[in-house]
Amino acid sequence: MPADIKMTLDERRKYLLRMRLRYLQANRTERSRLLDEMAQVTELHRKSLLRLMKDEPVRKLRQRQRGRTYNYEVDDVIRVVAESLDYICAERLTPGLVPTTQLLVKHGELTVSEDVLAQLGQISISTVKRILTRLRQDERRLPRRKPERTMRLLQEIPALRIPWDIQEPGHFEVDLVHHGGPSSTGEYLYTLQMTDVATGWSERVAVLVRSALVMEAAFRRILTRLPFPIIELHPDNGSEFLNYHLLKFFKEAVKGVRISRSRPWQKNDNCHVEQRNDSLVRAYLGYDRLDSVAQALAANQLYDQMWLYYNFFQPVLHISEKILVVDDGQRPHVKRRYDTARAPFDRLCQAKGLPAERQQQLEQLRQQTNPRRLHQQVHTLLDFVLALPAADSPQDVHETLAALAEPVPWPMDCLPVKQPEG
Repeated sequence: MPADIKMTLDERRKYLLRMRLRYLQANRTERSRLLDEMAQVTELHRKSLLRLMKDEPVRKLRQRQRGRTYNYEVDDVIRVVAESLDYICAERLTPGLVPTTQLLVKHGELTVSEDVLAQLGQISISTVKRILTRLRQDERRLPRRKPERTMRLLQEIPALRIPWDIQEPGHFEVDLVHHGGPSSTGEYLYTLQMTDVATGWSERVAVLVRSALVMEAAFRRILTRLPFPIIELHPDNGSEFLNYHLLKFFKEAVKGVRISRSRPWQKNDNCHVEQRNDSLVRAYLGYDRLDSVAQALAANQLYDQMWLYYNFFQPVLHISEKILVVDDGQRPHVKRRYDTARAPFDRLCQAKGLPAERQQQLEQLRQQTNPRRLHQQVHTLLDFVLALPAADSPQDVHETLAALAEPVPWPMDCLPVKQPEG
């Protein structure tokens, strides 16, 4: 059978699973005919097929890993060839391994045996990918250590992950979304977002630049509106969060707050806020560049309405249970079960995270709000933000600072919204 039409192991297993249903329902004569057909298609012996038809043909995990087919000499040759061809991808590198190696041997750059040359002629693209990945890990990189003062600061802050099943409101994951578009040059907008792990309550503020003074103003705006206390703040390792100015501000503005950070290179440590970065920021503002004062002010108008819409009316699901499932012949995997969808405000009330007076005030706000009209206002503001022109001259950041310092529309002044002009 030609190699290009030969069945892979996965294709053969799926074929036998379908044929097994017919085999079990057939009589003796029909089973014999089906075995002949399967033997012709899969090129397996009838005895092997009989064993597979008795039990479901499930691929078993390999108990012992195979030894290496290609030794270190092949790795050395691929390293030199990849360097000579400017580290192109494996799909482009593999077909030219042999001729490029022969050319390098001719010029005295390599000494290669016939066995190694034969292996280079039969090596697969997947194997070359794995070898290149391993070689990149061995490359020496320039040191990229942070300043000593910053390193001391990071050592004082514990690196951990907020438990997914935490029940107490007030443990916030924090992140910053860049709105620089295709270029990160110059100054542009950022969205500061905080998400409570227990309830799904989220807060967003748009800022122009990310200096310590601007970030402090953004956090002050959030603290003014947030209806329940902050127990823990959990940002990533970015210097816009972990600096002496902001840490001093947190300790003074939020008594007893606990500061933690994500573990280095663990992107899933802030999974709750990352999800809302996608659904509540990127899904609205996209990936275009926003860099003007007008866009920052309009984005904060939009976020004020989204605060009411998503915290009071949009139900969210939370994981209630994680179960490790171990099936015969399959890799262990985690099965997640979710609770009943409820709005963050309802979860906050159930957790008794609000004083009775404030809870009654917020419940009154929800009853007075028309969610359909609010949804229309959100999209009207979104269209207005996206229609604003980009900055054509240096912007005055102090204009956004003055707007952030204004009283926050909470809780009874959120509606109605003054429609943007123009």
